Amino acid sequence: MNVFLELLAREASAVEFEGPVLQARAAGADPATLEELEREKVAALRIRAVMRRRARREAELSALFDTAKDLAGLRDIDAVLAAIVRRARGLLGTDVAYLTLNDAERGDTYMRVTDGVITARFRSVRLPLGAGLGGLVAQTGEGYATSDYFADERFRHTGTIDDAVTEEGLVAILGVPLRLGGQVIGVLFAADRGVRPFAREEIALLASLAAHASVAIDTARLLEETRAALTELSEANRLIRNHSTAIERAADAHDRMTGLVLRGGGVEDVAAVVTEVIGGRLTVLDGTGEPLVGDPGDVDPGVSDAARASRALGRSVERGRNLIASVDVGGSESTPLCTLVLRTAGPVADTDRRILERAALVTALLLLFRRSVADAEGRVRGELLDDLIARPDLAGLPDRARRLGLDLAEPHVLVSVTHDGQRERAAFWASSEAALTGGLATARGDEVVLLLPGDKPGVTAKRMAAELSASLGRPATAGAAQAGSDVAAAYEEARRCASALLALGRAGDGAGAAELGFVGLVIGEGRDVAGFVHGAIGAVRDYDEKKGTQLVQTLVAYFACGGQLTRTAEALHIHVNTVTQRLDRIRRLLGDDWQEPERALEIQLALRLGSAFRHPPGR
Repeated sequence: MNVFLELLAREASAVEFEGPVLQARAAGADPATLEELEREKVAALRIRAVMRRRARREAELSALFDTAKDLAGLRDIDAVLAAIVRRARGLLGTDVAYLTLNDAERGDTYMRVTDGVITARFRSVRLPLGAGLGGLVAQTGEGYATSDYFADERFRHTGTIDDAVTEEGLVAILGVPLRLGGQVIGVLFAADRGVRPFAREEIALLASLAAHASVAIDTARLLEETRAALTELSEANRLIRNHSTAIERAADAHDRMTGLVLRGGGVEDVAAVVTEVIGGRLTVLDGTGEPLVGDPGDVDPGVSDAARASRALGRSVERGRNLIASVDVGGSESTPLCTLVLRTAGPVADTDRRILERAALVTALLLLFRRSVADAEGRVRGELLDDLIARPDLAGLPDRARRLGLDLAEPHVLVSVTHDGQRERAAFWASSEAALTGGLATARGDEVVLLLPGDKPGVTAKRMAAELSASLGRPATAGAAQAGSDVAAAYEEARRCASALLALGRAGDGAGAAELGFVGLVIGEGRDVAGFVHGAIGAVRDYDEKKGTQLVQTLVAYFACGGQLTRTAEALHIHVNTVTQRLDRIRRLLGDDWQEPERALEIQLALRLGSAFRHPPGR
């Protein structure tokens, strides 16, 4: 494994990982050695893939942070837009990136910023509205990608545009809209000089950078409007001072919120800045409408409709006593990231509205970062649990667990929860539960599997079934088993427990083998017969030992005589009243339901097994 670690350390290419295997094969290594090298190679390549994904995601997040910092210190709009276009080209690894803006007066679109363009004709081209791929993006307000521009008939080709694209040598082009409010004001492009499909993640990343570009343009517009207002109101010093103060408050709030992002602050910190600067009471809702900060009682009915309107308009809206600003992912109304609801005593100034809107953007960015990190960690934890179940002999599993803060030598409970609900929601719930408790989770179709610290399978299974049932709004059934060194065996036992619950008509319940009574004896991996006997009739046996009575003998005779008191008395050579008294004592020891069919079956089975297990476990 050392040779593969060295390859990982120097960030070798994927093909170099074949070298050690080929060398061993050439040296005449035995099949077992070659098989071990193959396993180590596969593990190393998986680690390499994870490292590359993380490195790429870190580069993307760093670029977004840098862009946010540029916006915080916005002085030159062209410099900010140039930085955004340059980062788009670098992150997507394309040959060219450029940004166009719509010219309302001339009714066309012009190049504002380019990076990687080599022809003067392409830099100076002006596009009619509705023509070319950019025209399609501006017309529909949605991102479009083509792996082969000239073979794509979804948009209208024109000679001017096609000639410029041909001269520049572009083939694959991706474009996403720049939105200002509900209006498309331009398009951000990334293009290659060869055929290339664009992945969904690349489209989403370019859309995020386009959102920052829109913010930069909007901020520049606000600054221009402010300067114009100051010029027009130069003779009214009091109004000038008030307006200047409002602008300073907005800039200060923006700087503080951006600083929070750079310092790793949270949603609560952003909310504190908003209420400190604007006043009032702020409630922050996540994408499902659950409160992250504040009192949900401050939110008036109908906030979801207002949130949809805010996302559609790209600005805050008023509903009753609430001011709402909502942000989604890539302009999709179906996937909101967050909604900020501000309740104030009086009207809110425009600059304060902008502060709330900037706060919504910053909050969305924080939640997006948090979701990305959580998704990455959840995938790593899920892969580890899958390997513990399906590939327990894979090398390095304990080390991988320790890197995630999990000690497999400590007691753990393996829980299998079956459901008939939303798979994505169930997987998210399981991942969150594992993250909160320091365990592992994975999703397998209509089943989620968790490996959680603890030593009480029955209690854990009941809690997991109840919580997932509440989350899905429909029954979820959980089986659990104590997980030792063999996690795969514990998984199979947990699944058998869940299947047994469903077969017994106990959907929505949770249990381990110990809670399933005599059924647990059949499906339990350990088959704790002594524990079963003690749980069923231990109280009666203990009473006999302490008092010198014959209650166990009475139970055996009672069941043997079909529950008839007279025959039982004859078999024991005692009076019927004595039998009645003994049975009454048994009822007080075992409970009123001891003669119910299921309970009686367990007691009779325990009596049959009792002679082999005279003492409870641990004595």
